Amino acid sequence: MTDANAPGASARLYSQTEYDERGNFHYEGDIYRAGEALPSLASRIERHLTQHFTGPAFAIRTEKFAGGRKVIVEILDSPADLTGRDAQNAFIVEVRDQMERFGFTRTNPLQDFWSCSFYGEVRIGQAYWSALAKRRGIRNPVDPVISLAAFKKRIKAGDRLKLIDAPAGHRLLGTTREITQVRSGDLILEGRSYLSFPRASSFACDGRFVRIAIGSEYGPDDHLLYEWQKAS
Repeated sequence: MTDANAPGASARLYSQTEYDERGNFHYEGDIYRAGEALPSLASRIERHLTQHFTGPAFAIRTEKFAGGRKVIVEILDSPADLTGRDAQNAFIVEVRDQMERFGFTRTNPLQDFWSCSFYGEVRIGQAYWSALAKRRGIRNPVDPVISLAAFKKRIKAGDRLKLIDAPAGHRLLGTTREITQVRSGDLILEGRSYLSFPRASSFACDGRFVRIAIGSEYGPDDHLLYEWQKAS
């Protein structure tokens, strides 16, 4: 592991590092490990974020592609209200700064040059908006009697879902559609459409009603409310 006093390691954060007069940008994090495998890198980032930030919850996933590798940090919850764009951007920069401490970046846009140990992305997950809505008080609450895992096992082809509430203007509000296939990640509905399973934190089912949170910064409490009509 490199440390803050090692040659090349920066005592500044990523967002505090500037381009020089020739367009060069060079940042090396103080806890960067050369040649670190992606699973180890993601694990260290996850532990660090949990220790560094008090209150927020994160999910980490990775991707590999022809041009390199990527670590994606999804913000699942935070005590802070991130509905404002300035608040979102400020928090994303905070998290990104902590991620970048694990890597290096060398770039010069004037020469079309970019080299880095990994690409980092921070995004506010849909689960954050669901958590924020619950703190504020949600509309159409449904008791979470049946877990998402149990629901996946119980719902069957031939069952029907009636959409009884949704954000204003939803084109399928009031319609009832039969389930034609149950897959691991979604339900196939008649009419060549599908319904993806959400995260467990965005799902609630009491055996009759199914509530799926789909909130965003524009409507944290947006959701789909279905009546589950079981086949005879």
